[in-house]
Amino acid sequence: MDIVLVTTVISSLFVIVGAAEPLAARLRLPYGVILAVLGVMIGSGAMFFLRTEYTDALNPVAEAILGLPIRSNVFLYVFLPTLLFQATLGMNLRRMMDDWVPILVLAIVAVVVATLSVGYALFWVSGLPLAACLLVGAIVSTTDPSAVVSIFRSISAPRRLARIIEGESLLNDAAAIALFGLFMGFVMLGVPDPNLGDALAQFPRLILGGALTGWLLARAAGWVMAMFSRHELAQVSISVALPYLTYISAEQTIGASGVVAVVAAGLTLNLTGPGRVPPQAWSNLRELWDVLAHWAGALIFILAALLIPRIMEDMRAEDFLLIGVVVLAAIVARAAILYLLLPLLTAFKVSPAVEGPYRIAILWGGMRGAVTLALALAVTESLRVPSDIQRIVGILATGFTLFTLIVQGTTLRFVIGWLGLDRLSPIDEALSRQVVAVALQTVREDVARATENYDLSHDNVRDEAKRFGERLDAAVATAEASADILDRDRITLGLIALAGHERGVILARVRERTISARMAEQVLSDADRLIEGARTGGRSGYQRAARRSTSYGPAIRAALKLHSRLGISVPLARMTADRFERLLSQRLILRDLGAFIGGRIRRIHGRRVADLLHELLSRRVEAVETALEGLRLQYPGYAEKLERRFIRRTALRLEEREYTAMRGDGLIGFEVYNTLMQDLGARRAAAERRPRLDIAVQRAEFVRQFPLFEDIDDAALKRLSRSLKTRYVNAGDVIIGKGTPATSVYFIASGAVELESAGQTWRLGRGEMFGQIALLNKRTVRTEVRAIVPSTFLILGNAQFQRLLRRSKVLQEAVRASAEKRGIAPEKLVAE
Repeated sequence: MDIVLVTTVISSLFVIVGAAEPLAARLRLPYGVILAVLGVMIGSGAMFFLRTEYTDALNPVAEAILGLPIRSNVFLYVFLPTLLFQATLGMNLRRMMDDWVPILVLAIVAVVVATLSVGYALFWVSGLPLAACLLVGAIVSTTDPSAVVSIFRSISAPRRLARIIEGESLLNDAAAIALFGLFMGFVMLGVPDPNLGDALAQFPRLILGGALTGWLLARAAGWVMAMFSRHELAQVSISVALPYLTYISAEQTIGASGVVAVVAAGLTLNLTGPGRVPPQAWSNLRELWDVLAHWAGALIFILAALLIPRIMEDMRAEDFLLIGVVVLAAIVARAAILYLLLPLLTAFKVSPAVEGPYRIAILWGGMRGAVTLALALAVTESLRVPSDIQRIVGILATGFTLFTLIVQGTTLRFVIGWLGLDRLSPIDEALSRQVVAVALQTVREDVARATENYDLSHDNVRDEAKRFGERLDAAVATAEASADILDRDRITLGLIALAGHERGVILARVRERTISARMAEQVLSDADRLIEGARTGGRSGYQRAARRSTSYGPAIRAALKLHSRLGISVPLARMTADRFERLLSQRLILRDLGAFIGGRIRRIHGRRVADLLHELLSRRVEAVETALEGLRLQYPGYAEKLERRFIRRTALRLEEREYTAMRGDGLIGFEVYNTLMQDLGARRAAAERRPRLDIAVQRAEFVRQFPLFEDIDDAALKRLSRSLKTRYVNAGDVIIGKGTPATSVYFIASGAVELESAGQTWRLGRGEMFGQIALLNKRTVRTEVRAIVPSTFLILGNAQFQRLLRRSKVLQEAVRASAEKRGIAPEKLVAE
């Protein structure tokens, strides 16, 4: 085929891709629907031109369109990895991890249920081999959530709901394509009725093998990208190679799922990349992948749609019945997930409650798209698949996809409107009127100052001010008429706005490089949790999310067990350093929020709400300071290193700004500017490296500063630091319960606890100990000890404590004082 003609056709397809997006926005239809319709029209037109003698002049163009050298392997090995890799890079992985249970359960169960429902429904009705029916089920079980997710975002649906749908769809595609490969093998081998148990038994091997391959290759790619830290184009090139090499390695080398491998590689790079790639390079990398995925998705739609007329050409009357069976079975399978499994997950509190209107929208918005068409095309082109199965699989998958795009896609917005999901709530409606009134007041003041500065015509200014004043008066009157928002709702709305502003401050700090890109992912996730918590739980939800940002998570507790039981300290050191930097970043951000509360929040919601938000912000600042002080006490000197690193990065940012300003003013030329920026870049790379935290050295330093151990010699202190075990607890956790045997003594490294016994309570803070009375009395504990803030304890066993007690006069005095406070004879305790 003439290369000029092929290039012309492909270039024209890009023109169509560019025109389809504004056309979809104009018609208020999903982008995929427009692409599919255009592709079908082009394919039908090309076939018409070839078969009519009146347009022979256009035959070369029609032949070029229908004869494009695009086969199913291009879809599977080029376009599909691009789509999947970009989807994983664009995810907020840390927020996804909060909902990994519902995402994973919904994805795996949904694929299996849809595959079995469609497969057995076809098997009972059509008489086709079971393997072929299950193959159709696997093909149509992939979903394209882009339409429903974009609509959910535009109507301010719960973010967690949209996130679960997006995550479920990605893993859904991975699982469905793995099943597709499994059943495709049975069809090509001529196994009509495979043993379902044996088939599903191979499923874990495909998944785990692919996940391990993707993880290993992504880690290797991250290491190489870190080596090329000063060469942005090299880093981007490595990222482009990663998904394709991963897919080929998994499929051709170890026989695992290439799709799962690409998803695992994308997730791994998403998690580790921001810490290894400079912020601007990471942003450019993601933007490149957004463009590549946009092109890949659009071209899949158009190129696959070009073949739809040819596939549907041999369609028979009975095929319409089979398409109806597939449609009905798929909808029933999806409904079973939404109305049976999802409520069950909600009852176990691992998934958010999904209201009825949203379930209907998700059910009707379950469209199929590029992935389904690509898999169907792979079947129709395989020479090892019997021709009759090729025909029926192609027709059923294509017909089902067209139904979801043309029927569901064109009516989805109508369904959303019918459900009332596109309308603001009464609270949001009233708030929007007040926001307009406040904004217009600010605008009037700014316009007045601007007209004075520019010395404009007095008559024109007066005329425009009069017209603007009329609009302002109308907005104020409307706002006063709807000023019946309850204080509780105003507080919720104020907290949502505050958390949103906090997110904006974080992004600004990242652009300034005051906060590292790696840390930005964590603090942005904290801000998203604050927004979501305020939306769903008001003030209490916001406070829960705020406490979580300073509490100890399960990951750091697992790292602590690795350190204490196996002596593996690397994960604990890394997570502790992360916590240090995260708390410093939070403190920096929180100090910027007070002005926003005193300004915008106060003007919109009033003084009372602003004062309450100031109080909540003060509590957050106090919690961060407490947690940070605890870490400083545990690891003296490390906080100072991080603060010095922050100062150096700030100085570099200001230095860069000065050079840029001088270049803009023409004070320095390009050569000088380039030399200065290269030197600055080298110093910035050094400043970005976080200082290493040595857990063992820091532990010994901390124990030496502990007041109760001040009279112990250095050799004994080293032995003691090795014997002490660390425990992290969050506010409200019970450290020792009543009736439990006394086995250890707890030294408070940071935080505070409350002891309750016989109706009396008292508190202990840093440097004090508890558990020693019951231990020396050799009886069960009669006191309950509960943490009142996130705290850290050093724990010493009975035998080590007894040896230490005999050696240390200071410790003996502390035991006597605590015994006298509780009315116990101290001489008896010490003597024992």
